[in-house]
Amino acid sequence: MNSLRFTAKIEDSGKRLDSFLGERLSEHSRTRTYVQKLIEDGGVSVNGAAKPKSYKIKSGDDIEVSLPEAREYEVTAQDIPLDIVYEDGSVIVVNKPRGVVVHPAPGNLDGTLVNALLFHCGDSLSGINGVMRPGIVHRIDKDTSGLLVVAKNDAAHASLARQIEDHSMMREYQTVVHGKVYESGTIDKPIGRDPKNRKKYCVTAVNSKPAVTHYEAVREYERFTHIKCRLETGRTHQIRVHMAYMRHPVAGDLVYGPKNTPKDLNGQCLHAGLLGFVHPETDKYMEFEAGLPEYFEQFLEKI
Repeated sequence: MNSLRFTAKIEDSGKRLDSFLGERLSEHSRTRTYVQKLIEDGGVSVNGAAKPKSYKIKSGDDIEVSLPEAREYEVTAQDIPLDIVYEDGSVIVVNKPRGVVVHPAPGNLDGTLVNALLFHCGDSLSGINGVMRPGIVHRIDKDTSGLLVVAKNDAAHASLARQIEDHSMMREYQTVVHGKVYESGTIDKPIGRDPKNRKKYCVTAVNSKPAVTHYEAVREYERFTHIKCRLETGRTHQIRVHMAYMRHPVAGDLVYGPKNTPKDLNGQCLHAGLLGFVHPETDKYMEFEAGLPEYFEQFLEKI
């Protein structure tokens, strides 16, 4: 059993206990539903006593959480179609459709890209990132489409990870953003967790990491601009956060976008269209391109 302690601050006063812990435990991938069950099962105490999930936090409250030991989940292979762009004995490059989660997590253990890769590759995936993320070197969001390279052995994984770390892997995205973007530029702003919402990220100098995005306008429309973004770093939600910071949020982004963002997109209009890296075995540079998916083309036609 793992134990965590929190001391409520003045700005926490009035928050529900389940909301307070949902924010604090987001880094541990704990949902609010999980937190509520934890409270109901007696895994949370406030000043040494059990409290209901609706308890209103007071400044100075001492909150202790007892987390049960994490279970090792078994990830099963599933016969899910893969759009394979390239494959050899070291790597496999896939074009992920939007709506597909990259790897399993508690509460979402099947239907992911990893489930499909296990069926296709069997045991031929690197084990560096553990049983839940075999072969996964980098990720893209569920509602982002496009190219991913997956490692089929640990040596390939280490090589690809180094290329991400030293910013030599080419990752170019296409997106549509709100407003007019007239030229090219670079956004060099650090990204960290949003202190007001632990499930979101923002440009901040507090507990952040460097983040650099290069962008270039492709075509202007009446209320939107089609742009390309090249990642120098790879922070979580980087393009979405940087473009929102520039007041040009990604169209369809329900997290970082405006209230009038197109809801019929069913998620952000963001596609990882170009991927380049040095092959772990041959040391030759390889580059792959995935054309715009149907949802993206349809949105361009609409605007």
